[in-house]
Amino acid sequence: MLEIMEGSHAVAEIVKRCRPQVIAAYPITPQTHIVEALAQMVADCELDADYITVESEFSALSACLGASAAGSRVYSATTSQGLALMFEVCFNVAGLRQPVVMTIANRSLGAPLSIWNDQQDSISLRDSGWLQLYAEDNQEAVDLHMIAYRVCEDHDVLLPAFVCFDGYVLTHTYEPVSIPTQEEVDAYLPAFNPYQRLDANNPLSFGMYATPDYYMEFRYEIDQAQHRAKEVFAKAGREFAEQFERDYSAPVEGYRLEDADTAILAMGSICGTVKDAIDEMRDAGKKVGLLKIRMFRPFPADEIADALKGVSTVAVLDRNISLGSGGAVGTEVKAALSGSGTAVYDYIVALGGRDIRKKDIAGIVDLAEEGRGDMFYGLRTEVL
Repeated sequence: MLEIMEGSHAVAEIVKRCRPQVIAAYPITPQTHIVEALAQMVADCELDADYITVESEFSALSACLGASAAGSRVYSATTSQGLALMFEVCFNVAGLRQPVVMTIANRSLGAPLSIWNDQQDSISLRDSGWLQLYAEDNQEAVDLHMIAYRVCEDHDVLLPAFVCFDGYVLTHTYEPVSIPTQEEVDAYLPAFNPYQRLDANNPLSFGMYATPDYYMEFRYEIDQAQHRAKEVFAKAGREFAEQFERDYSAPVEGYRLEDADTAILAMGSICGTVKDAIDEMRDAGKKVGLLKIRMFRPFPADEIADALKGVSTVAVLDRNISLGSGGAVGTEVKAALSGSGTAVYDYIVALGGRDIRKKDIAGIVDLAEEGRGDMFYGLRTEVL
C-alpha cells in the first residue's frame, strides 16, 4: 500500500524494520529528520535498539564501528561536513571489514558554506572502501537500504555501504512510498550473523599494525570484496524483485536507450528530470536515452560499456568536481569506454543546489552532439 510521506521519514521507517541493534548519529542538515525519527522510535519503544547520543559525527561512526565489531547490526546517517569529519573512521570501518550501513543525504561541501544539494560529499570518499548506492527517488532510497544490509553482511563481501539520496530534493519531499511490513522485511533480511566478533572468551585483534610486508594484501582483499559485491548485489536485487516486484538487480538502468544515438549518463534524483527532457526530445525527433548509475562503487565499467554499445555520443552529468581534473563520474566513464569510438563529454552541473531544468538538459545534448564538452555548464560569467 502506498503512503505519502517525507523521504527522510520513509528512510527512518525502513531502517526501523531492518532491526538495527545500535544507532549512533549526530544531527546535521538535511539528514536530521532521519535520526530524529529513529530516536523517537527508540524512545517510544517501537524499535528495540540502543541509540547512542554523541558529540560529533566522528564519535558517531566510531561508536558504530565498535558496536559492529562486537557483533551488532548498526546504522548511522550523515551528510556534507559531517561525512568529512568521519573521513578517518570511514577508512577504518572498511579496513576492519565491518558491514555498517549509513545513509548519506547528499549535500555540498564548504567553503563557502552551502547547505544545498550536490554529490561532492560521498564522491569524495569513493576510494575509502565503502559500497556506494544512489537513489533516483524515495522508493528506491527505501528499497536500497534493505538490499544494502543484505549485500554488506554477506560473508563474501563484509564491507560497509553508503545509501545516497539527494538532500532536500528527496529528503524533504513528500512522495508516495510503499513501506514493506515488518514481516516482509524479516522474510527478506535475516537476522545479523557476524562473521567474527569481539568476545572476551575468544579474544581477537582488529586493525592491527601492518608492516610493508603485509599492508598491500589487506588493500587487495578489500578490492576483491568490492568486485564480489557486484554479483552479491545482483542476487540480492533479483530476490528483492521476486518478493516486492521492484527490480534493482542491475548496477545501471537504461531509459529509452534501445535506438539512441546520444546517451545522457547521471546519478540520483536528476534522472527524473532527464527522463522528462528525453521524452520531449524524443517527441521532437531526437534519439536520446538515459543510462542511470545506481551503483558507483564498485564501479560498473563493463555494464556501462555494454549498455552504451551503438551510442555515438555520451553526455555525463556530474554533480561533483574533482578539482584540477574534472567530474569523477565522467573520468571513470571515459576510461570504461576507452577505445570504443564513443565520444564522451563531461558536464559539471548543479553544484551547490543550483537548478537544472529540462531546457538545460536539451542544451547539454546539443553541446555534446556538436562536440563541445568537458565544461562547467551554466556558469554565471558575470560574477567571475
